Amino acid sequence: MNHEALRLFQAVRLKGRALPVDLAAAAGLPLAVAGPLLDDLSASGHVVEARERIKLTPEGRAALEELLAAERAGVDGAALTAGYHEFDAHNDALKGLMTRWQLKDESTPNDHTDPAYDQAVVADLVVLDEGFVPLLARFVALAPRLGHYPARFAHALEQIAAGDHTWFARPLADSYHTVWFELHEDLIGLAGLTRADEAAAGRAL
Repeated sequence: MNHEALRLFQAVRLKGRALPVDLAAAAGLPLAVAGPLLDDLSASGHVVEARERIKLTPEGRAALEELLAAERAGVDGAALTAGYHEFDAHNDALKGLMTRWQLKDESTPNDHTDPAYDQAVVADLVVLDEGFVPLLARFVALAPRLGHYPARFAHALEQIAAGDHTWFARPLADSYHTVWFELHEDLIGLAGLTRADEAAAGRAL
C-alpha cells in the first residue's frame, strides 16, 4: 500500500466515523483521489459505510495495524525516538496555549470577548508553529506518510490569521488542535507506544 492509501486508511481510524470529504481533507488528498481509494478499502472489507460515514471494520483495524507495524519497522527508530523526546517540549507548550485559550485564569473562562487577549494567544501559537516546523520536517523525512501534516497546520493557521478562530481548537474539525492530536497519535504509533502510556506519563494532549 502506498503512502497516500495508508494515510487515508489511518485517517479512517483517527476520525472514527467520518464523511468521505472529511477523510480526504484529513489525508491531504483530493476527493477524486480519496474516493476510489475508499472504494478499494470497502471492496476488501476493511471499511464500511453507515449513514454516509465511513468506519473501520474489525478486519480493517487488524489489517491497518499490520501495515503500521510494517511501516514502523522501516523507520529509523533511534531518530524517531529522539525527535519524539523533542516533541514533548512543543506538546507542553501547545497544552499551555490550549489552557489559555479556554481559561483567562483558573476561575475565568475565556469567552472570547477580549480581542487583545485572544490575539496574544494566537501570536504565541504562531511562534510555537515557527519553532515546530523544523522538527515536523524531520518527522516527515523519517516517515513520508506524515507528509500531509505541514499543509494541514499551515491551513489551520491561515484560517486563524484570517479571523476564524474556530480553527484554533474546534473539535471535529481540522483545527490546529485536531491536527496536532492526530500527529501526536501517529508519532505515538511510530514510536511503538500507546495513548494510555502517554496519558500515564502526562504527555497526552
